Amino acid sequence: MARPDYTKSINACAAHYGDEADAVRRYMVEGQEKAYALGNRGPIRFNADGSLDPGIAEAYSKHGFYVFENVIGGAEMADILEDIEDVRSRFPIHPGSSVDTQGRPAIGAGCKGPGLIWSKPLTDPLGGTDVSNGRHQVKLKDLKAAADAPEEAPFVLFGSLQFSDAALRVYGHPDLLRVAAAINGEDFAPFNEVLFIKDAGLGSAVSWHQDGDTHWDNPAFDEGIHGFNFMAQVYGSTPVNGVWVVPGTHKMGKIDIAAMVEESGSERLKDAVPIVCEPGDVVMCNRQLVHGSFANSGFEPRLTINFGFHRRSSVLDVKGAGIHSPVAVYTDEIIQQRSKALGYAIAARHNQYPDEKQYDYKPFRDTGATFVWDSAARADMRDYNLLDLSI
Repeated sequence: MARPDYTKSINACAAHYGDEADAVRRYMVEGQEKAYALGNRGPIRFNADGSLDPGIAEAYSKHGFYVFENVIGGAEMADILEDIEDVRSRFPIHPGSSVDTQGRPAIGAGCKGPGLIWSKPLTDPLGGTDVSNGRHQVKLKDLKAAADAPEEAPFVLFGSLQFSDAALRVYGHPDLLRVAAAINGEDFAPFNEVLFIKDAGLGSAVSWHQDGDTHWDNPAFDEGIHGFNFMAQVYGSTPVNGVWVVPGTHKMGKIDIAAMVEESGSERLKDAVPIVCEPGDVVMCNRQLVHGSFANSGFEPRLTINFGFHRRSSVLDVKGAGIHSPVAVYTDEIIQQRSKALGYAIAARHNQYPDEKQYDYKPFRDTGATFVWDSAARADMRDYNLLDLSI
């Protein structure tokens, strides 16, 4: 299959950088070629005994990310696209508004937990700030948006499972959950779920960072102690709108990213590659990997259904980082309560795809917990993200 041609978007992006335009263009073209050459992409594959294909595990361990191709089929993608259109129609009119354009209560209105976050178009709102415990050490270049661009654009929707039924069903995808069990153990625990929104000509940058916070000095530190994220791509991911990563950095502990930028001579880290993939692909990305994304000054939108998982040993009786939820010690009771979202997701997916084999989550099997997706369950999901297991 021929690779998509992103030349027009790359050129449009490069034009924003003035004297650096040629360097930006070359960086993106060469980065894409390096990404495809890594050999860490393909369909989800399991052995006859149900275990994950060792080639996938080895490539993920080596590079810190893996692109699972064609995970989401045509029927489910159509469902997602329809759902996302409905979700976006329920966004607030502007930051701080409690109603949408039709006068209905907007998404997140009345919720205690974080909901929709906005940002000025084509800026880096996090870089060089104290947000998220200062993990975004450097600020990426703010680009100039079009004259008719809105003052603020949607950026991240937190607690997305309570707002998007399609995202909830993706969360319960049996093959992805089998992968989670293979990487983090059958008793894997939830983390956090969001929609990342990078509209064409508007989407903000996310400065280079590592997601982990709690375990950098843990004597038991290893490459997987802070878990991973799945990133399901609704429209695809390009060198312009996509996440860039520095392969292998998930093994190196906490990194001085400012020093990496200085060594590279610019904000374009010299060893980084873009995560390039098609609609329906799902990326597994280690949270310790150095990663970030530039402002989306191209022509293709990106919307990522993002959800992560931890090893249970990484969160049980551990004091959280306070980034995604209030600081708390994650007791077994809290983990069980937060895991209900996964039970509802598996049930909701079964309602939609009754012929698909449901995922059998070991902690539910051990406790005998059962779940039904109905109006009562929907009400129970409200503000579920106040219990995000943030490490």
